[in-house]
Amino acid sequence: MQLRYTFRVYPNGPQRAALARAFGCVRVVFNDALRTRKDAYEQGLHYPKSGNLSKQVITEAKKTQARAWLGEVSAVVLQQSLRDLDTAYANFFASLKGTRKGPRIAEPRFKSRKDSRQSIRFTRNARWKITPGRDLSLPKIGAVRVKWSRTLPSAPSTVTVIKDAAGRYFASFVVETEPETLPVVEPVVGIDLGLGHFAVLSDGTKISSARFLRRAEKKLKREQRSLSRKAKGSKNREKARVKVARAHAQVADARREFHHQLSTQIIRDNQAVAVEDLAVNGLARTRLAKSVHDAGWASFVAMLEYKAALYGRVFVRIGRFEPTSQVCSACGVKDGPKPLHVRVWQCRACGAVLDRDINAAVNVALAAGLAVSACRAQVRPGLRVPAQREEAGTHRDGQQTVAGIPVP
Repeated sequence: MQLRYTFRVYPNGPQRAALARAFGCVRVVFNDALRTRKDAYEQGLHYPKSGNLSKQVITEAKKTQARAWLGEVSAVVLQQSLRDLDTAYANFFASLKGTRKGPRIAEPRFKSRKDSRQSIRFTRNARWKITPGRDLSLPKIGAVRVKWSRTLPSAPSTVTVIKDAAGRYFASFVVETEPETLPVVEPVVGIDLGLGHFAVLSDGTKISSARFLRRAEKKLKREQRSLSRKAKGSKNREKARVKVARAHAQVADARREFHHQLSTQIIRDNQAVAVEDLAVNGLARTRLAKSVHDAGWASFVAMLEYKAALYGRVFVRIGRFEPTSQVCSACGVKDGPKPLHVRVWQCRACGAVLDRDINAAVNVALAAGLAVSACRAQVRPGLRVPAQREEAGTHRDGQQTVAGIPVP
């Protein structure tokens, strides 16, 4: 299976200028190709083939005075820009036909130099390499210093250099790796995701909601207020914008680190994991939208899914319409819906006193066909796992990590 490993890189001044030049050339080629396709559509003509498009917007364009500077960057990143456009159109047409899973995909749009995220991608034929000094040598850019936090399991096929809104640079490698089967363990677990507690496990464990965004609101408010007072187009406004972006990046990094550590722990400790397919888009349109986005359920479930496939565990996603909060996990009788303020209730059929969240987690596991004891749904004090406050990403001290978790 393919995995992506991302590391922080630190280009110097000339390298940052070369990367900015490469970002701009890739953006121009993408926009020129998109304009050519749109013009062909408006004139009722067939879309130009990839070979003709490459010849027109790259090869022939380099010979003109207006686009001569395209020759200052690697030709590979320009070709990859055209492949990205082909992929965007393929996803768009597949979305129109209904053959693509997931949400509806919009038509490709023109890229702006003011976009908060810029990237270029090098394939193997670009002759990039990792030097003996552990730097990343990129064509027409130079050897860029990389902060390695782990060893790549195999030779990467591509590397993508990314600049985010906070002005940070990253190198993202795609590698082929074989699944690593962990030793078989007995426990299986169902997970009920929520806002009061981020996750409640069917064994009675309760993980507190970290609320990373809520805790950072005071700092974000201060930085955003400072940004709003700067004159548009000024250098001070750009500096203030970067401060706001860095504050948001710290929140996102802390949330991602928390998700990685928790998902890895759950996958290692349990042979099978079951979760409920939540309607996040619907919940995001309610008054709880900020808390729902702050929790990041979708990214956490995605981590559980790919780590289960990587380590040989079983992952089950049950339907969102399962009445997990209405059914007694002890006797199986449906006791009807209950208001959200009711956290503990007694089954009228068997008399069992149930914790709402633990009962729902047990029902998630039972609906997935996992053999979970229903007695675990009884009221008991839950174990609270403190929220992780460390920033995600590559550790600057070089500490070894596995799946985002520092190890000795």
